[in-house]
Parts: sequence; structure tokens; C-alpha cells
Amino acid sequence: MIHVLMLCTGNICRSPIAEGWLRAHADEAGLSEQLRVDSAGTTDFHVGEPPDRRAQQTMRARGIDISDLRARKLRVADLEQFDYLLAMDDGHLSALQHYAQQVESPGKIYRIMAFSPGWKLQEVPDPYYGGQRGFVQVVDMLEAATRGFLAHLRESHSEIQTASLTSEYHNTSS
Repeated sequence: MIHVLMLCTGNICRSPIAEGWLRAHADEAGLSEQLRVDSAGTTDFHVGEPPDRRAQQTMRARGIDISDLRARKLRVADLEQFDYLLAMDDGHLSALQHYAQQVESPGKIYRIMAFSPGWKLQEVPDPYYGGQRGFVQVVDMLEAATRGFLAHLRESHSEIQTASLTSEYHNTSS
């Protein structure tokens, strides 16, 4: 089993959206039994809270329910327990690199948008203080990035069974 952690600031917008997408893509590909996906924040501002209502609404419009997720703070142990740690922006990447210095064998740390070369933005913007348009953009970005990440996993890990992707989930941005 491969363990993947998504990381943002408060764990109520970007990282639960990314967690929801990767779970959906893994289910779609028949790989959900081979992946453990979780998310966390760099701060404890929202620990125990569900994802932002706008994040939930935007994901629900795509057929994905993230209402059961709860915010938690990143722990040093996460860097040892997770094989991949995916940061939403450079600040989160720095936090992961700082934590990685405290453990003997950290997981692989990446900026999530590294798996979505079709997007010009290298960081996922925080939609929290913006309107609905920001959430739609983030959902679109993370859909593409998590699809790219799943493709990376399939190429990099022989233990990930190859299953052809169905077209159940569509990118609705055109």
C-alpha cells in the first residue's frame, strides 16, 4: 500500500479537495485498496473542522463528497508514515522540508502542481479569502494534478496494478 498526504495551511480548502480528488481517481481506476490518502495543515487553526463549505459545494458539484473529512495538523511522524507528501505551495513545501530534517527517512516531498504540467501556475492559490471562482479554479487545478500524480504512481510502482481509467469523472472546465 502507498500512503499519500496532501498538505495546505488549515486543512479545510486545498488539501481536502486534493484528498477527495485522489480518492475519486483511485476508486475510478480500481486502485483504492492500494492507496491510503490523507490530508493535513501546517497550522492548528481549524483542527477538527470539516472542509470549508465552499470547498464542499464545489466538490459536490463534481460528484465528490468531502464532508466527512476533518482538519488536522501535520505531525513529524507523518513524514515517516507517508510515502508521498504533496504541498500546495512553496510555504507548505518549506514546512515539509523543515519537518523532514527531524526524521531519519522522510517520504518523498513534492509540490503537487509538479504533476500537472498543463497548468502555468506552480502553486495552488488559497481560495479561502476569495469568492466561488477561486474554489472552482482550485478544484480544476487539483483534479488535473491528482490525475497526473496517479499516473506517476502507476509508472513508478510496479505494485500498483494497471487498470484502465474510465471516464466517470470528467474535467468540466473548458
